[in-house]
Amino acid sequence: MNRLKCCFIAGSVIGAVACALGLILIPVGDSLVGNTVRKEAVLEEGTTAYENWISAGAPVYRQFWLFDVQNPLDVLKNGSIPELQQRGPYTYRTRYIPKENVTFYQNHTASFMLPSGAIFEPSISAGAEEDMVTSLNIAVAGVYNLLNHKVAEMMINMSNSSLFQTRTVKELLWGYRDPMLKAQLGVFYPYNGTYDGPYNVFTGKDDISKVSTIDSWNHMQTLSYWNDTYCDMINGTDGSSFSPFLKKKAPLYFFSSDICRSVSAEFEGSQDLKGITVYRYMLPENTFASPIDNPDNRCYCVNNETTRNCSVAGVLDVKACKGAPVLISLPHFLHGSKELLELVHGLNPNPEEHSTYLDVEPITGFTLRFAKRLQVNMMYGPSRDIKILNKVKEDTIFPILWLNETAALDDETADMIKAALFSRIDTLEAVQIALISAGAVLLVLSLIGVCVVSRRSSLSHVA
Repeated sequence: MNRLKCCFIAGSVIGAVACALGLILIPVGDSLVGNTVRKEAVLEEGTTAYENWISAGAPVYRQFWLFDVQNPLDVLKNGSIPELQQRGPYTYRTRYIPKENVTFYQNHTASFMLPSGAIFEPSISAGAEEDMVTSLNIAVAGVYNLLNHKVAEMMINMSNSSLFQTRTVKELLWGYRDPMLKAQLGVFYPYNGTYDGPYNVFTGKDDISKVSTIDSWNHMQTLSYWNDTYCDMINGTDGSSFSPFLKKKAPLYFFSSDICRSVSAEFEGSQDLKGITVYRYMLPENTFASPIDNPDNRCYCVNNETTRNCSVAGVLDVKACKGAPVLISLPHFLHGSKELLELVHGLNPNPEEHSTYLDVEPITGFTLRFAKRLQVNMMYGPSRDIKILNKVKEDTIFPILWLNETAALDDETADMIKAALFSRIDTLEAVQIALISAGAVLLVLSLIGVCVVSRRSSLSHVA
């Protein structure tokens, strides 16, 4: 009887020790995972972060939808509202060239240049680059906004230009020789062979919370376009990664040179991406809101005429940054003022198709899927001095095209991340659960056994 009791007591001790070990492994496991992540998230040769940072791990595509004007003559002769038909997508592979001039410094920063390149992908496009599209004549819209209208009329007449022109997709995107300006023009001209940057970012070696955060862009720690301390701030990363161990309530900040400003993204919900849980972050609806609704945007309103005394929501004037009278918005004027949709027909804003989002793995801070969606617009309006604009009735912010720059985690990279990080986490969790569960069962059963043996021993002594 005593031997049996000793066995049960030993079992209860072993069970208690197993439970304790399982509980101890929780902070130990968290510490091991944390140390692994902090090591692998640093931007230096040999880390997981570096391999994905130096060159895009998954194919990045830019899809373009161009707005084809169906009634150009009616607009000019009768002042009709432009009827637009969306054409696309025309898809290009981008960001396929690794970062160049990468240099590491002793202050734990790294600088680099981001080369630009685009390769047409006909197999995932709606048509050929030679497809013809009738679109706004960006040269005419440019002189309308930048020059005295009498001078603009003379230039338009001499070149026999009009408000609209029909050109190939390739010409409209990447460039053509304009007969009026005698120069190359295109919505994205020049692009191939150009560079964005230089960027200087923190490596995270001394402080992992600063990893990938931009220290300077184009040799500037603050911008010079908006003449305001708040709007000229360069906040956050470039969006490709963030610091590890994300918190849902904390917004993510990133800078986009395409729109010449920093923006924030807010947690929307969790998603499953190839067996990996990611946090989806989206731009708030008030990102391009008018200052009436979002006072923080007051300093982004630099042209009272374009934005109706800063009352129009949904567009950002980037002329100070780009040097051309270009207005950026979300596709189809998503979250924009109602009047933007009344001055052209054929737009149908849809949050699912036209919102920008980032899917970020919360432990590592790596962006594993994203969709950056923007629309390029220019403005024209009535003019007494420009003959082709005599019949135009309203100032019109005209959409030329919208783009979706997107990339998603591929199977190979997903397997690598799961093997390198999550397999360790899963193994630790399995060991913890096994120790705690088995230990608890053994402890309870052993204690019951001790009680039973003790009771029988007591009864036998009484008898």
